Amino acid sequence: MDEPKLTIEERTAINGGRWFSSLSPTLRHDILRCAYVMRHKDGELLAARGDPPEDWIACAKGAIRVSSTTLAGKQITLAYVEPGVWLGDTALFDGDLRTHDAYAHGDTSTLRVAKADFQKLLDTHAELYAALLRLQARRIRSLYGLVEDLNTLPLRARLAKQLLHLVRSYGTPSLHAANETRIGLHLAQEELAQLLGASRQRVNQELKAMEREDAIRIEPGGLVVRSREALMHIVEAEQTKEP
Repeated sequence: MDEPKLTIEERTAINGGRWFSSLSPTLRHDILRCAYVMRHKDGELLAARGDPPEDWIACAKGAIRVSSTTLAGKQITLAYVEPGVWLGDTALFDGDLRTHDAYAHGDTSTLRVAKADFQKLLDTHAELYAALLRLQARRIRSLYGLVEDLNTLPLRARLAKQLLHLVRSYGTPSLHAANETRIGLHLAQEELAQLLGASRQRVNQELKAMEREDAIRIEPGGLVVRSREALMHIVEAEQTKEP
């Protein structure tokens, strides 16, 4: 049986990734040449916490749900990795075990580079070291931003920022109006609440308030952003408030 190959849509997502597109054509070519494609059903485990790192992973289609499990056995969603984003290189670098679980969210495709091939790429392309340092720096900046938001912004503003991020990553045109955008990533309110470190009830209250303000529309199949400007105004209004 022939190995699966990237579809045009998946290849476009990989090549269009902010980090990957910054690499030299030669390095991009060599990464793609040694990578292989895997396709996954919703909920399939892609990598388990405590496992030794075996490969470097990029999301090519769908989403990768990164999660942790509490001592009581409750699974907590920490992030959703969108198409074009790479992960798993940290464990390959330091040789330690995987720190989190990763699951397919919806029908998902991943592009993978085996551990041995990852090392060969590092040996062949000095450029990759600097590129991965930039990638780690970007993650650290993002992490500090999340911590700052958690400590300085109310839930309403953090929710608005999260919806704006989801629109950028998973936005698709709405069938109702040209200026509306549907969030293509299907999230239950409980999952959205976990991303924000809040209860589902509080997130539900804020979503209903945003719907009354015509910023969003709540539908059975997900959320539609009616006005990005309204969401940005919510964030800016909270950021400019006097302490």
